Amino acid sequence: MPDYPQTSRIKSKLFHSTLFQRALVLEFIGNGLLVFATLLGIVVISQLIRFLGEAVSGKLAVDGVLALLGFSALNYLPVLLSLSLFISILLTLSRCYRDSEMVVWFCAGIGLTRWIRPVLWYAMPVVLLIALLSLVLSPWALKKADEYKNKLESRDEVSKITPGVFRESGQSDRVYFVESADVVGGRIGNVFVRSVQNAQLGTMVAREGIQEILPNGDRFLVLLNGTRYEGTPGARDYRIVEFERYAMRIDSVAAKQSLPNVRTLPTEALWRHPTTWNLSELEWRLGLPISAAVLALLAISLSYVNPRAGRSLNMVLAMVLYMLYSNMISVTNAWVGQGKLSPGIGLWGIHALMLLITALLFYWRMTLFSMRRIFKK
Repeated sequence: MPDYPQTSRIKSKLFHSTLFQRALVLEFIGNGLLVFATLLGIVVISQLIRFLGEAVSGKLAVDGVLALLGFSALNYLPVLLSLSLFISILLTLSRCYRDSEMVVWFCAGIGLTRWIRPVLWYAMPVVLLIALLSLVLSPWALKKADEYKNKLESRDEVSKITPGVFRESGQSDRVYFVESADVVGGRIGNVFVRSVQNAQLGTMVAREGIQEILPNGDRFLVLLNGTRYEGTPGARDYRIVEFERYAMRIDSVAAKQSLPNVRTLPTEALWRHPTTWNLSELEWRLGLPISAAVLALLAISLSYVNPRAGRSLNMVLAMVLYMLYSNMISVTNAWVGQGKLSPGIGLWGIHALMLLITALLFYWRMTLFSMRRIFKK
């Protein structure tokens, strides 16, 4: 005769285990989205402040702020996703400890290793996305950002003028200031130009200005209805000339070529040309998804919280380990680039060490819980 009560108990256990995994993954996703949105907002705001500061100082054109902000955010996404993955698992499992849900699951026969499966269900899609970003999209974003910066810097001096900002020409012989600009109409209003011509200092103010291009390609800034002050005030050669039309030649700027940067090279190019610094950059890109997977497992053992003790001690320890792990990855990559460390050890050494630490923490937590159960009996 079949043992129907035993079969019923097995089905009930499987049902509750599946329900537990689904609920856990949903909570992982909710916390992960919240943490990622917070971190992304902090990065975007900090980068926006930096770019706006460069735009105000005249180092960057205003119309290039949003494009460079997008490229910069795309470059930071792999690190932000990895950190969000780590923190979201820590927050979720720490809450389970604080609310004594872990004790219930442990007593129901679900040990610490049973948490690996739902964590991996949540972590693996994020790890694959990090791999896509670090190997393909981040180098592309850095390359496009460099090209866009070179394009902005290669524009002529008049095109770089920002309303309300003093702008010096590339030859340092002119200073421009305009109060308003009509991009569609190609006109600027209330123009101020201070220039040095034939060792004489001149200042011009005009109600408006336009840019003209001759058939031979020469470009001129034409000031309309203005006044030119030339010489030193009080001197005999000081002159004030009113004009209806005054044209100044705009010197063309040679297109700036970006210097080779290993961070902007495609992953395929790094693999085809295995120099030490190319291998170092390749290991950094491969290390991001690998470290994200290791951190996801490490968070399981670091999430333990004693409800009777402080609630933030595990988070402090987790953040310290994360920073040490991240810094050691950077250090080993630098050693590989300098030829002080072999590429194989540089890629797998630090990750293998963290996996060993993760295994030891798992063993310690499981042994500690088993000893407590024995003492209670």
